[in-house]
Amino acid sequence: MLSKKNFAWVALMITAPTYALTPTELTAHLQQPSTVQGQFVQQRYLKNITKPMQTSGEFALKKQVGLYWHVQKPLDLQLRVRPQGIAQWDKKTWRNSSQSGQAAQVKLFMAVLGGDTQELAKQFNLSVSGSLKNWTLTLQPKTAIMKQVFENISIQGDQVVRQVQLREKQGDRTVMTFQNPKINQTLNPSAESALK
Repeated sequence: MLSKKNFAWVALMITAPTYALTPTELTAHLQQPSTVQGQFVQQRYLKNITKPMQTSGEFALKKQVGLYWHVQKPLDLQLRVRPQGIAQWDKKTWRNSSQSGQAAQVKLFMAVLGGDTQELAKQFNLSVSGSLKNWTLTLQPKTAIMKQVFENISIQGDQVVRQVQLREKQGDRTVMTFQNPKINQTLNPSAESALK
């Protein structure tokens, strides 16, 4: 039998509103740091190959400037992703890539890593679960173009994005894991030079 004190507590728990994290709150949370840097591991699972293709390296994200992406294994490749497009370091200078359809890819990638749910909502239906300390953002394509490419995208994190999983329509999958994040610290010289 419940005592009056226990009854009051149970009644409060039943009637208390359940807090649900919103995309707007998640965006504000993820856009607080001016810089985030660390290491990444990217695994690409192709439906006809049993072992994933793996690359790893370091990254640096600078708010409202761009992303420095340095693949260190299995090859050495430095990329700079900014709103204007993607550029590759050729050991002397940054050379802009001229891939078609790149603008949409750049916007999507920057929005995913920067937690820009407003930009993501233009092409996906968003579903957020968890809390600011442990959240998951699921993206379901809503535009015809994104429906042709993706089954869904799942992003997980805490103070920063920790994992991105892209499930493609044809059965392939890419998993990016971000490790050892450093927030609001001086960027390493290569990243600083790329993102100035």
